[in-house]
Amino acid sequence: MADYTTTRAVGAGARTAQIDQGLRTHMNKVYGLMSVAMLITAGVAWAVGTNETLINAIFGSPLKWVVMFLPLVLVFAFSAMINRLSVAAAQLFFYVYAAAMGLSISFIFAAYTGTSIAHTFLVTSIAFGGLSLYGYTTKRDLSGMGTFLMMGLIGLIVASVVNIFLASSALAFAVSVIGVLIFAGLTAYDTQAIKNEYIEHAVHGDQDWMAKSAIMGALRLYLDFINMFLFLLQFLGNRE
Repeated sequence: MADYTTTRAVGAGARTAQIDQGLRTHMNKVYGLMSVAMLITAGVAWAVGTNETLINAIFGSPLKWVVMFLPLVLVFAFSAMINRLSVAAAQLFFYVYAAAMGLSISFIFAAYTGTSIAHTFLVTSIAFGGLSLYGYTTKRDLSGMGTFLMMGLIGLIVASVVNIFLASSALAFAVSVIGVLIFAGLTAYDTQAIKNEYIEHAVHGDQDWMAKSAIMGALRLYLDFINMFLFLLQFLGNRE
């Protein structure tokens, strides 16, 4: 009986170690995919944003509405299609989305100084790293924050769209403050959710799910970073 108990304990320990190793590999892939997407976004935004002819052609015409709402359309399409896409196609779609996002935010290089953009990016990186690390390591269950954050996010989107037409500086300031807080919370929440989802599915060994889950996890954290950066830029950015 003692030998059987010992064998079970050893087996359980080995399985736990295997899951822990798999989780580290999974999270590294999530952050790796997110980093590549960020480089694509930054490259497209810089290439377009520093070209005065392109900026005027896009944002000085009705085309700007297509460019501004394209990422929103693509992210909904991606979420709907993810189960039907192969892993390679899903990853390519993610990178196409990152390029579309870069195009939609390219105006920041015309609106803000390069130094303030770099400074805000550094601040966002430090904040994102700390919040994501907290979400990964904390023993506190953050799942209760999910509903509150999602409701706040929906309200934030509605207020942002409304302010496109109202152009209220007071509403813009309020949206920026709330936006930073919501995406700070989502960074910790999403990191923990990605971790927990992997652990729940690891026992089944579904490699296709894990690969797609890494892409979706990267998308979630990518959106948290981009949005936190844009809201912080409204506070920290120096306009041209």
